[in-house]
Amino acid sequence: MDDSYQVIVVGGGFAGKAAAEELGRKGVRVLLLDANNYQQFQPLLYQVAASQIGVSAVTRPLRSEFRRINNVRVLTAEVTAIDAANRTVTTADGSSYRARILVIATGAVPNFFNTPGADEHAYPLYSVADATRLSAAITAALDEADREPSAEADVIVVGGGPTGVETAGALAENVKYLVPKYFSPGLAARCHVHLVDMVPNVLAAFSEKSQAYARDRLTKLGVQLHMGQPVGEVRTDGVTLKDGTLIPARIVVWAGGLQAGRIITESGLKQGRGGRVDVQPDLTAPDLEGVYVLGDSANITDADGNKLPQLGSVAQQSGKWAARNIYADLTGGRREPFRYWDKGYMAMVGRGAAVAELGRRRLQLQGPLAFVSWLAVHLALLPGFQQKVRALFSWANGYVTHSPSQVVVGRPY
Repeated sequence: MDDSYQVIVVGGGFAGKAAAEELGRKGVRVLLLDANNYQQFQPLLYQVAASQIGVSAVTRPLRSEFRRINNVRVLTAEVTAIDAANRTVTTADGSSYRARILVIATGAVPNFFNTPGADEHAYPLYSVADATRLSAAITAALDEADREPSAEADVIVVGGGPTGVETAGALAENVKYLVPKYFSPGLAARCHVHLVDMVPNVLAAFSEKSQAYARDRLTKLGVQLHMGQPVGEVRTDGVTLKDGTLIPARIVVWAGGLQAGRIITESGLKQGRGGRVDVQPDLTAPDLEGVYVLGDSANITDADGNKLPQLGSVAQQSGKWAARNIYADLTGGRREPFRYWDKGYMAMVGRGAAVAELGRRRLQLQGPLAFVSWLAVHLALLPGFQQKVRALFSWANGYVTHSPSQVVVGRPY
């Protein structure tokens, strides 16, 4: 049992990395554990899947992030068990670690809502591995359809939130611009993108004006909308809706929601909606001393008691705030309730188009101005200088030439 650390942080995503960074700069001894040796920028994974940017633009080694913060040790290890009551974690090699403070920021896994066939046949989009696997599968489907003159290569995206809308828009643009160039106009005419959701409108969290803009933009790109009908089954040849309608497709992308993973379920923590932990206002786990739960592992509320969405900005801010409260724990100070700075919502809807609702007052932007705002915000949030440069070059090249350099991918798994 290694208990030489003051704080253990499980998970190197937005929340865990922010917490470890803040604590390390204050001189706190931190152990950061993650199964991957890199941080991934999840908001742009759909562009990796659509071959618009490369993996190197959305990932940065964690050790590179902490190379100047000597108090933080990064350990690449899969955490297989968490004993929250004793603030102890166990890794796959049998090693155990304990600290005075335990921070759980393990992220989430796809929520298939018990939909038959979804776990087996749908492609989730929550990790770099998911994105590259989907990209390879799409390319393989196009290659196969190109050999069969009458074959189609349809893709269904399940989920009308920002991830689903952005994914459907990016894939539809590929069909419109890239497939005719790289394959043939005939194949492009046989490719269709479908967007399915049980709610009646896309981007349900946005205003009606933003919803209408996104719906109109997707339709102009050729996306076929199937709204207001839940998916009854995911099959190898498409999906069946609850009303019995069959939508044929070679690939089904699941962007329909997230839930906490097994590690939370078996940790002894009380679970709320989505299997996540309903944390206290100061981000601590209820009924446990010295345990914080952050990011997509937690149900976090704002100052008015409203549940905050699973967004990168919520995770990042919760990580920084938790670090302040942890430092107060270690130095005899007082914790403060989490106060979230609401920056609003954004979603790209294809080339040169986006919707944005900024700040608490929800300043609404649609079209090119929202698109520029989306680019600026995501460029600023990317984890390193090299990642920013790579993403900016890929965006500029793709926007001007419609010939992105990220079209070479491996075979599907």
